[in-house]
Order: sequence, then structure tokens, then C-alpha cells
Amino acid sequence: MPQIGWLEILSVVIIAILVLGPKEFPIALKKIGSYIGKFKNTISNFQKEVTSVTKEVNLEEEIITENKKIKKESEENG
Repeated sequence: MPQIGWLEILSVVIIAILVLGPKEFPIALKKIGSYIGKFKNTISNFQKEVTSVTKEVNLEEEIITENKKIKKESEENG
């Protein structure tokens, strides 16, 4: 995976300032930061949902396994 160095970052910032202007540049940075925050929040919520569903599936599998063990033991004893 390619790495981005300081020179590349500085170049992008200078070009952005030239294109947007010094007045619009901070506003654009705030909007980009807001979008990144929303994206991270969405990814975090998605991960929480996947984890929750996975835990539920694991619990259901454990319950089914325990029920099978209990049924097997009761058949052997009964």
C-alpha cells in the first residue's frame, strides 16, 4: 500500500488553498471533518450491530447444544 508523505500532504493543502481561497478553505475542512465523523459513527454503529447479532447467534447455538445434551442425558437415564 502506498504511503503518503509530508510533501504530498503539503502539496494537496497548497493546491486546495489556491483553488478554494483562504476564506473557504477552513469551511471546507470543517465540512470534510463533519463527513468523516458521520462516516466513522456509521461504521461504529454497523460494527455494534454485527457484534450484537453474532452474540445472539452464538447464544442460540449454545442453547440448542445444551438442550440436545439434556435430551440425550434424559433418554439415557429414562
